[in-house]
Amino acid sequence: MASKRVNVKAILADADLRRKLMVSTIQATQAREGIETSLAQADRAYYVVTEAERAAFFELERFKGGKKEEQDKRHEIFVQALRGEDDGVRHDVARRDFSAIDGAPLNYQRLGLVAHLFRENPPLEPAIADVRQGLSTADDSRFVRFRWEVLSTDVGIGNGWAPFAKGGEFSRFYQSFDLVVLWKDDGDAIKRFNEQLYGEGSWSRQVRSRDRYGLEGLTWPRRTQRGFNIRKMPPGHIFADKGPAVFPKQPAELDFVLGLLSSECAEFILRGLMSFGSWEVGVIKRLPVPSCGANQRRAIAAAARAIHDAKAAWDAGNELSTGFETPWVLGVKGTLAERLEGVARRESIDEERIRTLATTLNEEVYSAFGMRGDVAKTMRIAVRERPPEFLWPQMEGKTTEQKRMEHVWRLLSFAVKRVIEADDDGIVPFNRSTGETPLAERVRQELVALLPGREESQLEVEIVNELKRSVKGYRKCASLDEWLANAFSEYHAGLYKSCPIYWHIASAQGTAPFAFGALVHYHRFDRNRMAKLRASYVRDTIDELRREVGLADKAGRGDDRVELQAKLEEVQALDRNLQRIQEGQHEGPEGGELDFRILTPWKEPSARPRGWAPDLDDGVKVNIAPLDRAGVLRVTGIAG
Repeated sequence: MASKRVNVKAILADADLRRKLMVSTIQATQAREGIETSLAQADRAYYVVTEAERAAFFELERFKGGKKEEQDKRHEIFVQALRGEDDGVRHDVARRDFSAIDGAPLNYQRLGLVAHLFRENPPLEPAIADVRQGLSTADDSRFVRFRWEVLSTDVGIGNGWAPFAKGGEFSRFYQSFDLVVLWKDDGDAIKRFNEQLYGEGSWSRQVRSRDRYGLEGLTWPRRTQRGFNIRKMPPGHIFADKGPAVFPKQPAELDFVLGLLSSECAEFILRGLMSFGSWEVGVIKRLPVPSCGANQRRAIAAAARAIHDAKAAWDAGNELSTGFETPWVLGVKGTLAERLEGVARRESIDEERIRTLATTLNEEVYSAFGMRGDVAKTMRIAVRERPPEFLWPQMEGKTTEQKRMEHVWRLLSFAVKRVIEADDDGIVPFNRSTGETPLAERVRQELVALLPGREESQLEVEIVNELKRSVKGYRKCASLDEWLANAFSEYHAGLYKSCPIYWHIASAQGTAPFAFGALVHYHRFDRNRMAKLRASYVRDTIDELRREVGLADKAGRGDDRVELQAKLEEVQALDRNLQRIQEGQHEGPEGGELDFRILTPWKEPSARPRGWAPDLDDGVKVNIAPLDRAGVLRVTGIAG
């Protein structure tokens, strides 16, 4: 007869092994003395010896009866719980567990499950990492910008604007940080501003952890209602007060720490420590680190790294990403429809892969902590509302149709971007009267270059077939020209988080037909470009319309003359408004409807620009405001 194999490893991994052995030993010892002891009595004896006194908590709030037809049953449930008749209401917690987690809020439902982890394992800091709070500017509107608002050559800790990790949208493992903070002369402007507010030498209280700036680490949004979400912070970043950072003592352990902190188990523990919905530095420091073997640490690190890399690879198709290469559809071959179907398949496959990796990671962390069976199940249930991993977090909750349309619009947006950035002066007109190739024609040529093997007319039919679809959140367009005239500017402003860098200047707003329109590149739209826009592009359109009005009048085409005259007056009105901006005219209160100056609140009036002389460091919102007030933008209200 073959002997039965015993899984010693599984037995030793049982988190409840000590209690089981002690209880059986107590029963056996008492039996030798001739004393019959029940399992319950031995169990109580175990806790008296090992856990000292226990405190009982009764979870009765859910039986209060919130609605009129519901009765308050708390007293009944309480009595039943005392009799042992109601499972899941009474929670017995060893009193010594309350001292195991120093400074933690009272959370008895978690305490009994995790207190031993704090006794048996060292905390994250100082065991394997340092956790630090970072920079607080005291005035983000003055010192913080989106990365695309400033010149790329000015981005870098030593170049003026440093990449800034300051929270951001919900995303575990990976994020492309889209903020920069003013860091000229080692942050001198921020330091001086803080001293003005709080006194000489006070800047060090706001510019925290200066010695860690630029180092690789992990960071998370300190305040979020969606749960703890930590992600890698590449080298070269400054981190914020609202985006603290973790720095492993051994750089090789970065992925392990990322995996540990991103796990369900870690979030369950951290939720028991936190208060007021804030994931504070002190909370993260106290997370226990499991004393697991090298193989298990490598498995956790490998899963975390794979999830991060999958998200980073996908984000290479995102126009706003620091790792942007080309839109997603350009990575697939075939017709536009085939490309759209192919990229949808890729997203689905990658999404499933990161979900599988996340499951593996969670199991490994539960195992590392010795949390198995019912205990792990209880922890999973407690964090069941935890958002899953998303490959494309910006489109979380969107339908297949919305994602498909987003890919089409991203393709067109990229084509427009290439056209504007390749233009000599950064001014691309919509109409042909200026003597330049119009925007729509250039975009068509660009699309043919981006999607080779398709004739221009054939490609446009494919694009228009997509644009004609009715999809929630996307303007239905009957042609590429209509999309460029009526959809692009609003979409671009939304994509670039209300800080667009391609401005649609037009003689009519909304979706009304316009007699003149041009896209201008904010980074190059300085005093000279404004003068050129008026003197060349707008003036050429006015002259062309005057000629057409004269020809229509001479030919006796009265209706045409009226229509052309209206267009002429429309462009002339645009020119007058541009002149007001160019000269910085103003009447009435500062910032009022008749104030066409660039207003920088943090500068003295004498230091502000005179007329149109924008400083890119002041940001899009400040510089676009005069155009918004003057009504020369196709989409109004961008300046907020």
